[in-house]
Amino acid sequence: MKSFDITIIGGGIVGLATAYKLKKKNPSLHIGLFEKESVLCKHQTGNNSGVMHSGIYYKPGSLKAKNCIGGYNQLIAFADEHHIPYELCGKIIVATQPEELEPMENVYKRGVENGLTGIKKITAEQIKEYEPHCTGIAGLYVPQTGIINYTQVSLKYAELFQQAGGEIYLNEKIEDIKLGSPSTVVTTTQTISTKLIINCAGLFSDKIAAINEPNLQVKIIPFRGEYYMIKPEKQYLVKNLIYPVPDPSFPFLGVHYTRMIKGGVEAGPNAVLALKREGYKKTDINIADIWDAFSWPGFRKVMFKYWKTGIGEIYRSLSKSAFTHALQRLIPEITEDDLTPGGAGIRAQACDKNGGLLDDFCIVEKPQIINVLNAPSPAATSSLSIGDTLSDMALTRF
Repeated sequence: MKSFDITIIGGGIVGLATAYKLKKKNPSLHIGLFEKESVLCKHQTGNNSGVMHSGIYYKPGSLKAKNCIGGYNQLIAFADEHHIPYELCGKIIVATQPEELEPMENVYKRGVENGLTGIKKITAEQIKEYEPHCTGIAGLYVPQTGIINYTQVSLKYAELFQQAGGEIYLNEKIEDIKLGSPSTVVTTTQTISTKLIINCAGLFSDKIAAINEPNLQVKIIPFRGEYYMIKPEKQYLVKNLIYPVPDPSFPFLGVHYTRMIKGGVEAGPNAVLALKREGYKKTDINIADIWDAFSWPGFRKVMFKYWKTGIGEIYRSLSKSAFTHALQRLIPEITEDDLTPGGAGIRAQACDKNGGLLDDFCIVEKPQIINVLNAPSPAATSSLSIGDTLSDMALTRF
């Protein structure tokens, strides 16, 4: 039986950043990271649009605000040190309707409170200076926003972790956990003895936590975000990043335009309930996952609360014309013919029993296990800071 000081579950960017930080802070620890897939970063990290978020949206003092801003600065330094390409191209947030002006002002105030400098309020005319083909009544320019390849970043974390003596195991699905002194982790191929477990399992983080917490108060609800790509001959319509003003009551940013570090421009995403936790296609269905979502009282309350928004998202998923119409609010020149099918990502969104879609990161710990139960966007930008948070929590035990 293998024995570890710390066992990390999940080979996405949060798990890998935590592993890297732990080895950096305490090289003597014996740490193993276990991933159920045959490759690292297959899910949320590998289907990320690559935006380096500034922290402008998040409530001052929240875990998202603290970790995003701290993680952003660390990420830039890390990318510089390890020669990972990135670009701080900036973005604009655009109001297209009068009722969006107050929420946009609130976003601006949050940015200022979070310490961002250089944010500019821009007029309808000034929008054209940043994005000549974009139309709106007012906007914000956010210079800190950038683009990067998060899979490349994550694989560098993995490389440094392994160079420091850390061990990574692929094709190792967790089947059981028995907490104790030490705890026992059972995978598809082996049984492991460990002093501490850190659960960074993303879309399955609640399932891992529920093995020893039958009355867990949150459930992961998977939302699929679908993208279109803009045809090469029409990519001139977007210079950098263009976002709408987000709905303050809904934890998604709305369809937007993203220039990518590897080339090309994405348009999207929408946000529809995925009928399978790792269902990247509309035809991906898992009855157990569907039951898991609809049997959760919190999700039923979410449906009742957001049913109009949900219908709109489903309509945009099924209708390219409707999706295009949403994009035309920002760039009227875009047409259906300018769009080709792109990829999709699944967001692991935690929902509590009262129907709240958790807006902040959620980390719950016991002496033998630390569970990361909500770490959607901006977790990739925040990864090194989250890694600091989790590693500091872990190291109190050693």
